[in-house]
Amino acid sequence: MATAEVEFKIDEIDKTLYSQMLGKSFKENDVIQVEALRILTLTYYGFDESAHIGQLVVNQEVAEEVLEIFKVLYEKKYPIEKINLVDEYNADDDLSMADNNTSGFNFRVVSGSEHLSRHSYGMAIDINPVQNPYVTSKGVFPADGESYLDRSLKKKGMIDEEDLCYKLFTEKGWTWGGHFKSVKDYQHFQKAFKDDELNFKQ
Repeated sequence: MATAEVEFKIDEIDKTLYSQMLGKSFKENDVIQVEALRILTLTYYGFDESAHIGQLVVNQEVAEEVLEIFKVLYEKKYPIEKINLVDEYNADDDLSMADNNTSGFNFRVVSGSEHLSRHSYGMAIDINPVQNPYVTSKGVFPADGESYLDRSLKKKGMIDEEDLCYKLFTEKGWTWGGHFKSVKDYQHFQKAFKDDELNFKQ
């Protein structure tokens, strides 16, 4: 939705939003409670060169710094196609990626494994998945991301080490999935917990 106003704010997850998330991005579990999550309302610069309002759920530990990152991205007119809650896709990561949706919290396992993703903790964000696909030995996800496998193309929305998005996240201690050894997850940024006892790889 296009908007003439700029908005950046952090809120707790209220009962209405919780009911929308329950059974989709949020499942009852012993790992993280909804009280540890925050919803960010963000203004972003769309591929259509207009301002839009999006929402992103992240862990409260990183809410402030994520808000700061997206403020700079907007101010610098960094192109992001859309930012919708993954619940709009029934928390189906494949559907969210295919729609080139930038997303955060989603209680799920890493694709092709039984291990919880850092998205399950609200400590990971995927940005412009089509331009920054998840590349494994089993394929390219989303499929439209095949057009962006040549990372030297420098097309709109692509992330590399010279990219503003990369610099803003890594300066705050986030890890980029483009540096993963076994796979390449160009859309993905993640951060460790202060007391992280588990060594998640993605």
